[in-house]
Amino acid sequence: MVDPRIVVIGTSAGGLRILNNLAAQLPEDFRASVFIVIHMAATSSADFVVQRMQAHTKLTCKVAENKELIQPGFIYVAPADHHLLISGNYLLVTQGPRENQFRPSVDPLFRSAAASYGSSVIGVVLTGMLHDGTVGMDAIKRSGGIAVVQEPEDAEFPNMPLSVISNVPVDHRVSIAELGSLLVSLVNKPVRSDHKIPEDIKLEAKIAERVMGTTAEVEKLGKKVDFTCPDCGGNLWEMKHGSVLRYRCHLGHAFSADSLLKDMNEAMEETLWIALRMMEERKNLLSTMLEREEKVAPNSWIASQRERVEEIKVHINRIREVLMGNQNPEEPAEIQKVG
Repeated sequence: MVDPRIVVIGTSAGGLRILNNLAAQLPEDFRASVFIVIHMAATSSADFVVQRMQAHTKLTCKVAENKELIQPGFIYVAPADHHLLISGNYLLVTQGPRENQFRPSVDPLFRSAAASYGSSVIGVVLTGMLHDGTVGMDAIKRSGGIAVVQEPEDAEFPNMPLSVISNVPVDHRVSIAELGSLLVSLVNKPVRSDHKIPEDIKLEAKIAERVMGTTAEVEKLGKKVDFTCPDCGGNLWEMKHGSVLRYRCHLGHAFSADSLLKDMNEAMEETLWIALRMMEERKNLLSTMLEREEKVAPNSWIASQRERVEEIKVHINRIREVLMGNQNPEEPAEIQKVG
């Protein structure tokens, strides 16, 4: 029997304020090491997060550093634009591929913790949008760890906790006011030490440490599907382990099904805007040519040019309707889905 000593926390929108609240609840003799990923822009500074938290706790708060030795009673925060990983007794800070559109991402931290510490891990997902943290929490549960989420009704943005609840058997749903005392209780309870960590979790964690995997490694984790990675254009594999439908490419970009769909939609929208601009330019050029040649060109040419302009206007209006979400209910289903 061993005591849990690894607490991994993931949050996004609305997370800064409640992290300060949580830090204030943790006692000075809190025996676990705490690791936090909060989504932030690449140009942001994790120092600001650390300084705010340090003002509310006697535990040591710091921005994680690569190859730093893990210490109990420390709160480590992932730096901006870097993944935070746990490898044995050390931290790894990398600029590996984005997962679920984020770097730092919650999933790589949770997965690496599960791979190194198994049933000694307590995973916590707090307020935030989208689905980051669900796959990582699944890895924690499959490795014997404990899953904790902020009660969705207590969360400013409930999507991340709700996503975990929908896909993973959660052990505790609590408000932020209750979270500190729950973590103290869990850290002081013995946990199983004989739970086997699945090999696929270990392999994915190793791939993340090296930043890039190989096709042979990804073949062990899933089956190739007829989708392309929206980040690099490479092949995607559908992962065959765990309860969450997800995908990854051999370069390391990884997606839940929801985040992949969101990326695909964004790529499609960008393509449609480009097509709209090009059609507008073509229509304007044809109109200018028609205006200049209208008095001297043959009637057949003028009629042909006017027909081309009208056809382009129809296409422009259709694309506009898709982009603005104003599709006609009688439009084909595939057009409606784009909107």
